[in-house]
Amino acid sequence: EFLGLDPLYVANEGKLIAIVDPEHAETALAVLRTHPLGREAARIGVCTADGQHFVELETGFGGRRIVDWIAGEQLPRIC
Repeated sequence: EFLGLDPLYVANEGKLIAIVDPEHAETALAVLRTHPLGREAARIGVCTADGQHFVELETGFGGRRIVDWIAGEQLPRIC
């Protein structure tokens, strides 16, 4: 944020977000945690029905933010 970049839209390689049926979430976490790279796997949210079809996140300060489509071009990977 200090550089004016939004971490939701900057390339972040090596991460996985899995959307899993709540009935199987704990099993999925247990399986991910068996691998050294998944030992810190965590449940970070839930999906709920929304008539408006918005994706919303809760900020670190307890507020809410709509996750919108990216406006403009995504930054290229710099390796």
